[in-house]
Amino acid sequence: MQSTVNYLWHTDDLLGQGATASVYKARNKKSGELVAVKVFNVASYLRPREVQVREFEVLRKLSHQNIVKLFAVEETGCGRQKVLVMEYCASGSLLSVLESPENAFGLPEDEFLVVLRCVVAGMNHLRENGVVHRDIKPGNIMRLVGEEGQSIYKLTDFGAARELDDDEKFLSVYGTEEYLHPDMYERAVLRKPQQKAFGVTVDLWSIGVTLYHAATGSLPFIPFGGPRRNKEIMHRITTEKPPGAIAGTQRRENGPLEWSYTLPVTCRLSKGLQSQLVPILANILEVEQAKCWGFDQFFAETSDILQRVVFHVFSLSQAVLHHVYIHAHNTIAIFLEAVYEQTNVAPRHQEYLFEGHLCVLEPSLSAQHIAHTTASSPLTLFSMASETPKGLAFRDPALDVPKFVPKVDLQADYNTAKAVLGAGYQALRLAGALLDGQELMLRGLHWAAEVLQTTCRRTLEVTRTALLFLSSSLGTERFSSVAGVPEVQELQEVAELRSRLRTLAEVLSKCSQNITETQAGLSSLSSELAKSRDQVHEDRSNQQIQCCLDKMNLIYKQFKKSRLRPGLGYNEEQIHKLDKVNFSHLAKRLLQVFQEECVQKYQASLVTHGKRMRVVHDTRNHLRLVGCSVAACNTEAQGAQESLGKILDRLSHQLLQDRTQGAPASPAPVAPCPMPKDLIFHMEELCQEMKRLAFDLQDNNRIIFERLRRVPAAPDV
Repeated sequence: MQSTVNYLWHTDDLLGQGATASVYKARNKKSGELVAVKVFNVASYLRPREVQVREFEVLRKLSHQNIVKLFAVEETGCGRQKVLVMEYCASGSLLSVLESPENAFGLPEDEFLVVLRCVVAGMNHLRENGVVHRDIKPGNIMRLVGEEGQSIYKLTDFGAARELDDDEKFLSVYGTEEYLHPDMYERAVLRKPQQKAFGVTVDLWSIGVTLYHAATGSLPFIPFGGPRRNKEIMHRITTEKPPGAIAGTQRRENGPLEWSYTLPVTCRLSKGLQSQLVPILANILEVEQAKCWGFDQFFAETSDILQRVVFHVFSLSQAVLHHVYIHAHNTIAIFLEAVYEQTNVAPRHQEYLFEGHLCVLEPSLSAQHIAHTTASSPLTLFSMASETPKGLAFRDPALDVPKFVPKVDLQADYNTAKAVLGAGYQALRLAGALLDGQELMLRGLHWAAEVLQTTCRRTLEVTRTALLFLSSSLGTERFSSVAGVPEVQELQEVAELRSRLRTLAEVLSKCSQNITETQAGLSSLSSELAKSRDQVHEDRSNQQIQCCLDKMNLIYKQFKKSRLRPGLGYNEEQIHKLDKVNFSHLAKRLLQVFQEECVQKYQASLVTHGKRMRVVHDTRNHLRLVGCSVAACNTEAQGAQESLGKILDRLSHQLLQDRTQGAPASPAPVAPCPMPKDLIFHMEELCQEMKRLAFDLQDNNRIIFERLRRVPAAPDV
């Protein structure tokens, strides 16, 4: 046990150890409060006095929620060693989070954004106080769980920190080699003599490496054999890196260097966030300090990301879920353009459904009017283009599964088990994403079918209403009573108009029949989708993978304990060998379930989805043609009715003249037959009835056109 006046700790409760100090978990003697104490060793007192007290002075100057708090500076009772009493972060460091197999391929998007927000806020506080950290890395970013269960990350270990303005330089070298700026690496690691001065931007390089590590689970610059074994190539990778590249790898000994300008496909961040993050990484992972961004631009660009809101958009045609990051004050027009950048669907072709309903997005409105979305409840995007669904892009986890060495090597076996377990967790996440993708495809198609059914019902209602009025006009008995009078010229025109109306009625009747058949097809599609959704809900592949992972985890934890031992006894070694065999069998079973139960079903669902999308697309186009035909028929019927009205006006006028003045004489080779009085009476009635009918038909057309305008266009697919 060791203690100061107010605190007590045991040397077994070691939290971390460095070249000049060790950190322990301690307790306040009076309150029992847990704290972290940093105890300096003998080597630390060999440093100049100003260096020894620098950390105390820096910490006393800082006060921020993303900086580990300094409570007191005390001394041990026996050795009179300096002790920093600091805030205790029970959840370890960002490095310990990344070392967990669950995060072998980087943090989930939400957690990464928390890390980004906390690191940026902490670094901003440092710069406001003129402090350069000089040892930024995941191991120096502590994690604390807040009262509401949220992660809070805090910068710690200010042993290398010093006060430095933006335009000042320093010559001393500090830091951890994987995160060191190349110029500092050259002198500190390769021991090459050079007198370069360093500025505050060296922290930006370390932040870039740290953020890449958090996003991907691995370092950006990896020579063959690893950074610690191949230091010359490590320096070469960082110094020869082309502009814009954010990672460099050497895959075989003496092999070429491979550059990457994007984050790997295994990264768990969405493409929407990656498009915002990659330019920042490219500009702070810049070797030449003159070309590297300054802190002002770094803070501006990262704050821009953190101030954005995310909208989840599932492209039904592509079968891909997109994360669209925009500012809340942006207009919907900007949102539509952002969707276009990710989906290549032009704004004029974008139509949306949300929770089964058409969602009309007015471009001039604020994006705040868009519904709140989640990954499980996104906006569903339709487009006019018919394309083959590409689905989720991913790397087969089996490609990242190493094999155990035949002999018992506790450290190597632990490393292998950890890598395999990491691939297993990746398979579990992908299995969930593939299953969610199938659900979104089926749900989106169901909604599309429902919208098309609604369009069918409304168009059918309009069509039948039009048919009813046409039938009533064609069935008027008054036409037949005068149809046999050849001397009346206008009656021939009436007959022609009746023929046109009869043809229009036949067209509308066919449209009605087509719509009814379309409804039957959509009902059949809905039944298929319901059965497919039931199958997705009954899928248990995720549970099978999770079961394998639980068993593998038990073996992994045993390997983790064993690696700390100098060796194993005979019996323990035999058990260890059996554990390796069982671990391998479980991994094989896990990957088999992933391939056969998850990937193959997902690929088959994409093929089926493509066929169904073509059906929906064709149905939508067909309904548009039918709607156009109905509208055209109504327009033509209205024209015919107007012509009838004019004819009847002339007939009425002629009849009135015949009754009051008598028919004027006209030279004709054949004497005209006098028109019977009853026929004149019928003609008068017919004129009045046709006027009423024309008026009714015109009013009906007005109603029909208003309904057609209210019928929403079927979603573009």
